[in-house]
Amino acid sequence: MMELLAPAGGMEQLRAAMHFGADAVYGGMKRFGLRANAGNFSREELKEALELVHSLGKRFYLTLNILPYDDELEEFAETAKIACELGVDAAIVSDVGAFLTLRERVPQLPLHVSTQANVMNSATADFFVKAGAERIVLSRELSMERIREIRRRLPENVEIETFVHGAMCMSHSGRCMMSDFMMGRGGNHGACAQPCRWQYTVTEIKRPDEPMEVTEDAEGTYIFSAYDLNMLSHLPELEAAGVKSLKIEGRMKTGYYVATVTQAYRKALDLYYEDRARYEEALPELQNELLKCSHRLSNTGFYFGRPAPSSGAGGFRQTMEFTGRIKGMAEGCMLVEVKNRFHVGDALEVLSPSGSHAFTVKAIYRDDTGESVDFVSVAGQTVRVPVDFTVSSGDYLRGPNRNHRADMEK
Repeated sequence: MMELLAPAGGMEQLRAAMHFGADAVYGGMKRFGLRANAGNFSREELKEALELVHSLGKRFYLTLNILPYDDELEEFAETAKIACELGVDAAIVSDVGAFLTLRERVPQLPLHVSTQANVMNSATADFFVKAGAERIVLSRELSMERIREIRRRLPENVEIETFVHGAMCMSHSGRCMMSDFMMGRGGNHGACAQPCRWQYTVTEIKRPDEPMEVTEDAEGTYIFSAYDLNMLSHLPELEAAGVKSLKIEGRMKTGYYVATVTQAYRKALDLYYEDRARYEEALPELQNELLKCSHRLSNTGFYFGRPAPSSGAGGFRQTMEFTGRIKGMAEGCMLVEVKNRFHVGDALEVLSPSGSHAFTVKAIYRDDTGESVDFVSVAGQTVRVPVDFTVSSGDYLRGPNRNHRADMEK
């Protein structure tokens, strides 16, 4: 059975991934993880995260995938040693020198090769396997056919992991210098400012006062912005190609995003292995679920040839917004930690591991005073909302995104 691997930028996202069915998570410590602006994990937080993950029989892979300089290698190796002693299940590494350093300095730590290593062929994969890699995270620019061929040429005990969902970089497997040049923020050291997602116009040198729009949607012009990846409808092809782990992109994403995407892929995987026909029937509904969290327009990336279109995906959109976090139930009411405003009479949904539960808000009571109120708008406040179904701690409450435009999904 293929592994479902979810991003964990911090404890909130990790708990969401576990609650909604991920088999494993990947996340970074405070340094060397290529997502410097994610919450990441301190030593104490990583210990707590590992205790939770392992208590559930799941796995935690630590991202150590920056391209380090010589003066960083000593601390890099010490960080890996600490993580290994705490019990991480593997480290994800991209740089060859960093990989060989860890093989020598922390030989007991299992190593996965990051997509940042740009493994595009079986010869490169074989190099890392001979150096001690247990898993190869292949380059995102590979087709399904080429993935299948690499899998065929590798030893059976070596696993293949590929990205199946989330943001795609406009540069080759993320090795981009755009942020360095424009902002002085090194993308390969975890500080990318994502200038490829900004709005641009083109000017002809002799007509500097005549900017030309290249592509445009309701939010503006996005020349470089790549389409998101979405492979939910292609689980059979991924398994046939020999992919062991399905990776969801998004260590900078919210817990709500991780919950929504993980739940959709978990349901798809379970249906796929239980009954192929039911999996096929459920795909439209599951694809609709993915529209309810933050996303750009999507396609299947390079899996079936070059993506078309490859850019101009525009900005973020979502059909529903995160309204509150469920803390549990008491006396027929769900306890909600409020995130966004909602009213009596609103049509909302509870997102749980079993699916979405739609209902109309009949009443709202302040948890501290028991007072009945017509609406709630204070983030962090806990309220009680009567429901006739069961919810559990870790579920999410969501409502229609009032800023969403229906034509943005077309």
